Amino acid sequence: MKEAVRIGRHSPAGPDLQQLLHQTALGDQEAFAAVYDAVAGSVFGVVRAVLRDRAQSEEVAQDVLVEVWRTAPRYRAERGTAINWILTLAHRRAVDRVRSVEAAALRDHKAALLDRTPDYDQVTEQVETRLEQEQVRRCLRTLTELQRQSVTLAYYRGLTYRQVAEALALPLGTVKTRLRDGLIRLRDCLGVTA
Repeated sequence: MKEAVRIGRHSPAGPDLQQLLHQTALGDQEAFAAVYDAVAGSVFGVVRAVLRDRAQSEEVAQDVLVEVWRTAPRYRAERGTAINWILTLAHRRAVDRVRSVEAAALRDHKAALLDRTPDYDQVTEQVETRLEQEQVRRCLRTLTELQRQSVTLAYYRGLTYRQVAEALALPLGTVKTRLRDGLIRLRDCLGVTA
Protein backbone atom coordinates (compact mmCIF):
# COMPACT_ATOMS: atom_id res chain seq x y z
CA MET A 1 0.00 0.00 0.00
CA LYS A 2 1.25 3.45 -0.94
CA GLU A 3 1.86 6.12 1.65
CA ALA A 4 -0.25 9.29 1.34
CA VAL A 5 1.65 12.37 0.22
CA ARG A 6 1.13 15.47 2.33
CA ILE A 7 1.78 18.81 0.69
CA GLY A 8 3.17 21.60 2.83
CA ARG A 9 4.09 19.36 5.73
CA HIS A 10 7.31 17.68 6.59
CA SER A 11 7.47 14.17 7.83
CA PRO A 12 7.65 13.83 11.59
CA ALA A 13 11.33 12.85 11.29
CA GLY A 14 12.18 16.29 9.85
CA PRO A 15 13.04 19.31 11.97
CA ASP A 16 10.27 21.26 13.66
CA LEU A 17 10.48 24.42 11.51
CA GLN A 18 7.99 26.27 13.64
CA GLN A 19 10.15 25.80 16.74
CA LEU A 20 13.33 26.56 14.79
CA LEU A 21 11.81 29.81 13.46
CA HIS A 22 10.83 30.77 17.00
CA GLN A 23 14.43 30.20 18.14
CA THR A 24 15.73 32.07 15.05
CA ALA A 25 13.50 35.00 16.01
CA LEU A 26 15.36 35.07 19.33
CA GLY A 27 18.69 35.29 17.48
CA ASP A 28 19.72 31.62 17.69
CA GLN A 29 22.20 31.16 14.83
CA GLU A 30 22.26 27.37 15.13
CA ALA A 31 18.47 27.28 14.80
CA PHE A 32 18.73 29.43 11.69
CA ALA A 33 21.40 27.11 10.27
CA ALA A 34 18.98 24.22 10.74
CA VAL A 35 16.19 26.22 9.05
CA TYR A 36 18.56 27.05 6.21
CA ASP A 37 19.54 23.42 5.70
CA ALA A 38 15.91 22.30 5.81
CA VAL A 39 14.44 24.82 3.36
CA ALA A 40 17.24 26.02 1.05
CA GLY A 41 16.45 23.44 -1.64
CA SER A 42 12.73 24.16 -1.59
CA VAL A 43 13.29 27.93 -1.65
CA PHE A 44 15.64 27.59 -4.62
CA GLY A 45 13.10 25.36 -6.42
CA VAL A 46 10.25 27.87 -6.00
CA VAL A 47 12.44 30.77 -7.09
CA ARG A 48 13.88 28.84 -10.04
CA ALA A 49 10.37 27.93 -11.24
CA VAL A 50 9.54 31.64 -11.47
CA LEU A 51 12.84 33.09 -12.71
CA ARG A 52 14.27 30.22 -14.80
CA ASP A 53 17.74 31.82 -14.74
CA ARG A 54 20.02 29.87 -12.41
CA ALA A 55 22.27 32.79 -11.37
CA GLN A 56 19.34 35.06 -10.57
CA SER A 57 17.56 32.23 -8.80
CA GLU A 58 20.57 31.62 -6.57
CA GLU A 59 20.78 35.32 -5.74
CA VAL A 60 17.08 35.65 -4.96
CA ALA A 61 17.05 32.42 -2.91
CA GLN A 62 19.92 33.79 -0.84
CA ASP A 63 18.01 37.07 -0.36
CA VAL A 64 14.95 35.11 0.78
CA LEU A 65 16.94 33.18 3.36
CA VAL A 66 18.46 36.40 4.68
CA GLU A 67 14.93 37.79 4.87
CA VAL A 68 13.86 34.71 6.87
CA TRP A 69 16.68 35.45 9.36
CA ARG A 70 15.68 39.14 9.62
CA THR A 71 11.91 38.67 9.71
CA ALA A 72 11.58 35.45 11.73
CA PRO A 73 9.85 37.40 14.56
CA ARG A 74 6.99 38.17 12.14
CA TYR A 75 6.12 34.53 11.57
CA ARG A 76 2.74 33.60 13.09
CA ALA A 77 2.00 29.88 13.46
CA GLU A 78 -1.76 30.54 13.55
CA ARG A 79 -1.58 31.85 9.97
CA GLY A 80 0.06 28.78 8.46
CA THR A 81 2.97 26.40 8.53
CA ALA A 82 6.52 27.63 8.69
CA ILE A 83 7.43 26.10 5.33
CA ASN A 84 4.45 27.77 3.65
CA TRP A 85 5.45 31.13 5.14
CA ILE A 86 9.01 30.73 3.88
CA LEU A 87 7.95 29.54 0.42
CA THR A 88 5.47 32.44 0.18
CA LEU A 89 8.36 34.81 0.89
CA ALA A 90 10.37 33.06 -1.82
CA HIS A 91 7.59 33.25 -4.39
CA ARG A 92 6.90 36.93 -3.68
CA ARG A 93 10.58 37.83 -3.90
CA ALA A 94 10.92 35.94 -7.22
CA VAL A 95 7.86 37.69 -8.66
CA ASP A 96 9.25 41.03 -7.49
CA ARG A 97 12.51 40.28 -9.33
CA VAL A 98 10.61 39.46 -12.54
CA ARG A 99 8.69 42.72 -12.27
CA SER A 100 11.87 44.63 -11.55
CA VAL A 101 13.64 43.14 -14.57
CA GLU A 102 10.64 43.87 -16.79
CA ALA A 103 10.41 47.45 -15.51
CA ALA A 104 14.13 47.97 -16.14
CA ALA A 105 13.78 46.57 -19.66
CA LEU A 106 10.83 48.88 -20.31
CA ARG A 107 12.79 51.89 -18.99
CA ASP A 108 15.74 50.98 -21.20
CA HIS A 109 13.43 50.61 -24.20
CA LYS A 110 11.83 54.00 -23.55
CA ALA A 111 15.25 55.60 -23.10
CA ALA A 112 16.40 54.10 -26.40
CA LEU A 113 13.30 55.50 -28.12
CA LEU A 114 13.97 58.93 -26.64
CA ASP A 115 17.55 58.78 -27.93
CA ARG A 116 16.21 58.18 -31.43
CA THR A 117 13.55 60.89 -31.22
CA PRO A 118 14.74 64.14 -32.78
CA ASP A 119 14.94 67.13 -30.46
CA TYR A 120 12.71 69.09 -32.78
CA ASP A 121 9.84 68.43 -35.12
CA GLN A 122 11.45 67.72 -38.50
CA VAL A 123 8.26 68.42 -40.46
CA THR A 124 7.81 71.80 -38.82
CA GLU A 125 11.48 72.61 -39.40
CA GLN A 126 11.20 71.68 -43.09
CA VAL A 127 8.03 73.73 -43.56
CA GLU A 128 9.59 76.77 -41.89
CA THR A 129 12.71 76.44 -44.04
CA ARG A 130 10.64 76.23 -47.22
CA LEU A 131 8.57 79.24 -46.21
CA GLU A 132 11.74 81.23 -45.48
CA GLN A 133 13.24 80.19 -48.82
CA GLU A 134 10.10 81.24 -50.64
CA GLN A 135 10.10 84.59 -48.86
CA VAL A 136 13.76 85.17 -49.83
CA ARG A 137 12.96 84.28 -53.48
CA ARG A 138 10.01 86.69 -53.46
CA CYS A 139 12.17 89.47 -52.00
CA LEU A 140 14.96 88.78 -54.52
CA ARG A 141 12.43 89.39 -57.30
CA THR A 142 11.92 92.95 -55.96
CA LEU A 143 15.61 93.83 -56.64
CA THR A 144 16.91 95.30 -59.84
CA GLU A 145 18.61 92.86 -62.21
CA LEU A 146 22.11 94.14 -61.28
CA GLN A 147 21.35 93.97 -57.52
CA ARG A 148 19.93 90.44 -57.85
CA GLN A 149 22.95 89.24 -59.85
CA SER A 150 25.41 90.82 -57.41
CA VAL A 151 23.66 89.33 -54.32
CA THR A 152 23.33 85.91 -55.96
CA LEU A 153 27.00 85.78 -56.95
CA ALA A 154 28.23 87.05 -53.59
CA TYR A 155 25.98 85.13 -51.18
CA TYR A 156 24.88 82.01 -53.03
CA ARG A 157 28.09 81.31 -54.93
CA GLY A 158 30.48 82.75 -52.32
CA LEU A 159 32.34 85.15 -54.66
CA THR A 160 34.25 88.14 -53.31
CA TYR A 161 33.40 91.73 -54.33
CA ARG A 162 36.30 91.70 -56.79
CA GLN A 163 35.18 88.37 -58.32
CA VAL A 164 31.60 89.64 -58.66
CA ALA A 165 32.91 92.78 -60.40
CA GLU A 166 34.96 90.65 -62.82
CA ALA A 167 32.03 88.27 -63.48
CA LEU A 168 29.69 91.18 -64.29
CA ALA A 169 32.38 93.24 -66.03
CA LEU A 170 31.61 96.23 -63.79
CA PRO A 171 33.79 98.53 -61.69
CA LEU A 172 34.37 97.33 -58.11
CA GLY A 173 32.73 100.47 -56.58
CA THR A 174 29.55 99.92 -58.61
CA VAL A 175 29.28 96.30 -57.47
CA LYS A 176 29.78 97.31 -53.81
CA THR A 177 27.05 99.97 -54.10
CA ARG A 178 24.61 97.58 -55.83
CA LEU A 179 25.27 94.90 -53.22
CA ARG A 180 24.73 97.33 -50.34
CA ASP A 181 21.52 98.70 -51.88
CA GLY A 182 20.27 95.19 -52.69
CA LEU A 183 20.93 93.95 -49.15
CA ILE A 184 19.11 96.95 -47.66
CA ARG A 185 16.08 96.22 -49.86
CA LEU A 186 16.20 92.52 -48.92
CA ARG A 187 16.39 93.38 -45.22
CA ASP A 188 13.37 95.67 -45.49
CA CYS A 189 11.41 93.15 -47.56
CA LEU A 190 12.16 90.32 -45.13
CA GLY A 191 11.29 92.50 -42.13
CA VAL A 192 14.68 92.02 -40.49
CA THR A 193 15.51 94.63 -37.88
CA ALA A 194 19.13 95.65 -37.67
